[in-house]
Amino acid sequence: MNTANSCTMVHKKNISILSALIALFILSTSVHAHPYVEPIFSNPTPFIAVALVAFAPFVVLLILNRRASRSLSNLRMSEKWLKSTVEGSGDTLWDWNIQSGEIIRINDKYALNEAKCEHFIPNASRIHPQDIPLVEKQLKLHFAEKTAFFEASYRLKDNLNQYHWVLDKGKVISKDDNLNPLRMTGTVRDINHLKSTEERLNLFAKCVESLTDAIAIYDHNFKLVDLNPSYLRIFGGKRTQYLNSEFQLPGYDSRFIRQIKSALKETEHWQEELKIYNQQGLMLPIEVTIDEIKNSHGHITNYVVVFSDLTERKKAESQLHNLSNRDRITGLPNRNLFFTNLKKLSQQGTHHALLVFDLDNFKKINDSLGHQLGDSLLSKLAMRLNKLCRQQDTFYRLGGDEFALVMSGTNDIHTITKVAKQFLAAIATPFKMANHELVITSSVGIVLFPEDGKTPEILLKNADTAMYHAKQKGNHYLFFNDSMNEQAVKRLQIENLMRFGLKEDHFVVYYQPKMDIRTGKLVGMEALVRFSTPKKGIISPGVFIPIAEETGQIIEIGEVVLDKACKDVKRWVDKGLFNGRVAVNLSAKQFSLPDLTARIDIILQKNQLPSYFLELEITEGTVMDDPQEAISIMRSLSSRGIHLAMDDFGTGYSSLAYLKQFPLNTLKVDKAFIDDMGSERGRNMVDSIVTIAHNLDLHVVAEGVEEEEQLALLKQLDCQTLQGYYYSKPLSSEEFERFLESETEHKPNLQLVN
Repeated sequence: MNTANSCTMVHKKNISILSALIALFILSTSVHAHPYVEPIFSNPTPFIAVALVAFAPFVVLLILNRRASRSLSNLRMSEKWLKSTVEGSGDTLWDWNIQSGEIIRINDKYALNEAKCEHFIPNASRIHPQDIPLVEKQLKLHFAEKTAFFEASYRLKDNLNQYHWVLDKGKVISKDDNLNPLRMTGTVRDINHLKSTEERLNLFAKCVESLTDAIAIYDHNFKLVDLNPSYLRIFGGKRTQYLNSEFQLPGYDSRFIRQIKSALKETEHWQEELKIYNQQGLMLPIEVTIDEIKNSHGHITNYVVVFSDLTERKKAESQLHNLSNRDRITGLPNRNLFFTNLKKLSQQGTHHALLVFDLDNFKKINDSLGHQLGDSLLSKLAMRLNKLCRQQDTFYRLGGDEFALVMSGTNDIHTITKVAKQFLAAIATPFKMANHELVITSSVGIVLFPEDGKTPEILLKNADTAMYHAKQKGNHYLFFNDSMNEQAVKRLQIENLMRFGLKEDHFVVYYQPKMDIRTGKLVGMEALVRFSTPKKGIISPGVFIPIAEETGQIIEIGEVVLDKACKDVKRWVDKGLFNGRVAVNLSAKQFSLPDLTARIDIILQKNQLPSYFLELEITEGTVMDDPQEAISIMRSLSSRGIHLAMDDFGTGYSSLAYLKQFPLNTLKVDKAFIDDMGSERGRNMVDSIVTIAHNLDLHVVAEGVEEEEQLALLKQLDCQTLQGYYYSKPLSSEEFERFLESETEHKPNLQLVN
């Protein structure tokens, strides 16, 4: 800029001189026109000559000035072009006077505003602190003439305090006599987008290198260009031995490779799971994926081949398959694999037999000795029975203590029966475990394909039905037949009816009076459940109660009976019609509930009935399943003021040692003993039961009394209370209320026995 101003001043001065010369020339040519100057210029020739000589330097100067003017114009044009070029490139052009520190910049888009370099490094205050050592190092190397150019990439802060990646390049263009740098010029280019691209490419490169999958890149002629470390880890060898090699798959011939290339031309993608040998000769399960890479013109430049080693995945799949298809405790094929294999056999139409069995009373072993010992027993049993299987047969654990044997290729009754007997005998052989000798039995149901079913589901259902009937005989096997199926269908219908009946309140309570045997007065009653259906009428308790016990519906039915009985008794007590106890049966499943006492408390509180009016009847078999636990539960109930009665006494196996520990109030003599009183042995049996009860200070109730002779004998044996058709059949709530009213009318001073 200083040079341009000087030129301008010189140019203006020369113009003034030129103007003076032109004025003199005009004056000299017009002297004859003025009278006063004629004497002076009467002879103008010498004067003109003198003037030309005198002004010749100025003429030369004028010519030179014109040339300078043209040069200045060209310089300005060049400067304009240079500035446009720099602006167009986006670069910042800088010129650094190293001695003075003065810096001139063109296209300073970072607004550095630093006219002088105060430090060894220009723009030091704007450079990221982490990048200053690198810039300083590169400058020193260039000043020491160890590099032809200064070049450094660093982060530079703009006037908005935002960092940009820049590429700074420069060169020393002037030195003093001692070769010290005097002047340096260069450019600063924004490479932020290039740096982002570079970082992205580096990230991709690191990802490719760290991938566990092997990656090989081929050119358009299928020659290997590069590969990642995983390729060498999987296949072995060194990188150099693979470069420029033809694409191949160890273990596959050239024809297969041509098929792959042909498929790629059509689909641009190829993928398949293969078995490929590595350099150690090991066959690896590899999933090979090949994709084309095209340039912007759509031409194929490369092929990327990914080799995914499936070895670990196959191991995991195998383990998962075992977990999902093998029983954890016994190692046998499980229910899932059972259905899969049986379905295949059915589809093949192969004759086969299915034997399904479970262990009788296995729950007692788990409850008494613990689940760990129970699991060990199942494992030992599986090993024992698996040895009895034929080579073509498969033994399964379906769940819990239920097992299945599929005998392939036979429907011979004798062969199947022989195996069933062997299994039952092997199961019944005692197991010695943890200082215990355990004896278990089983029940087996047998079906044949296709006679008893054509699908795994039907076969298993029918085998379960046969096993259910075999259980009634104990340690037995049964082949399925149509009558069993009819019974199973009927059982299912009743189960569904009960479910609907609970929802629609079809269960009602009947009451059978309990009478004092000597006075004939009412002392209480037993609540009996009846199932009244809209379409099938009354269903006998002997039919639906065993099914309810098996399905667990007995728990809800029992609570319905208890709730309705408490509600009725509360009403009769409030009316002054009743002051005794109502006996309600407690099923084995109810008795085993952990919150039994809480459930009973809730029902009593709901109906506002004192516990004095309630008696619970528990069967002998229920308490003998786990006597110690039964004693604990019974004490909890007794402490609430609830009376307890043992029902069906004499039909089980209770010992006197336990009987005297039970907190009982009443002992009920089963109807079977009452019916047998016609014989001397029968009378002696009842006499023994009554004597035991009296010795234990228990009240005795005889149930099922129907004849006067039975009544007379019971009086002789000192039985206190009787119940049966001799006095009354079970009555509905309305009928029993009328019965109570009639009892009150005939005996107004009646005081019921506690």
